[in-house]
Amino acid sequence: MTALPILWRDEHLVAIYKPPGWLVHRTGLDAGETRFVVQTLRDQLGCHVYPVHRLDKGTCGVLALALHPQAARRLSEAFEQQRVAKRYLAAVRGWAPARAEVDHALRPDDAPPDAPAQAARTRFTCLARLELPLESDPRFASTRASLVLAEPATGRRHQIRRHLKHLAHPILGDATHGKGPLNRWWAGQLGLQRLWLHAWSLQLPHPCSGAPLQVHSGLALAPAAAGAPPGPAGLEDWHALLHALPWQWAGPESFPGAGAPP
Repeated sequence: MTALPILWRDEHLVAIYKPPGWLVHRTGLDAGETRFVVQTLRDQLGCHVYPVHRLDKGTCGVLALALHPQAARRLSEAFEQQRVAKRYLAAVRGWAPARAEVDHALRPDDAPPDAPAQAARTRFTCLARLELPLESDPRFASTRASLVLAEPATGRRHQIRRHLKHLAHPILGDATHGKGPLNRWWAGQLGLQRLWLHAWSLQLPHPCSGAPLQVHSGLALAPAAAGAPPGPAGLEDWHALLHALPWQWAGPESFPGAGAPP
């Protein structure tokens, strides 16, 4: 059995690194999948675990789960009341704006056409940009991409993916909201096909003490030291993306107002 990397744990909650390609729990929408966080972690820890938020199958990074019903209720309330700070990294098409605030209501994907849209807000900051002298589209002589920090204030399904599409900067590798030919081009350049969205950090009130607890995925923007042990599945992909390509990192001169990468 593959052990899921544990980032933080006490008797009330556990935070893990979710690899890409794993579902949080079983669902009939993906009947062929065999890797599930809830079932694997339950067997790994020898106790019940209670999911309090979700990550898409293709997304890797920090995922928190409660270890008893009372903790699950309190953590779920914290998410519902927007007392949780979530930070994601996304590699997107084109040169994203230095900063953007998207307040764009979203209707659930599986809702009927007359269902009301739900309020959804996300703040974006461009951390880096690049331009490769390679043609991915015959209309352009080069290919551009950006590394974006996404901070969702609400938690709608596919919110970050849909808001970036709304900005005309879909996430690379997003088969639902992105561009197929470009996704295939980048898959060829990088040697793998995946959704380039990473749950970088999570700050939430502890379900017992209420004290702020921050958990980081372990992905560093700076190059790893020589001889450093390889990270879990998906993290190595991100290190390769960040450090093998000629990113121009944000700063006072390159992107006024964007600030330095955290």
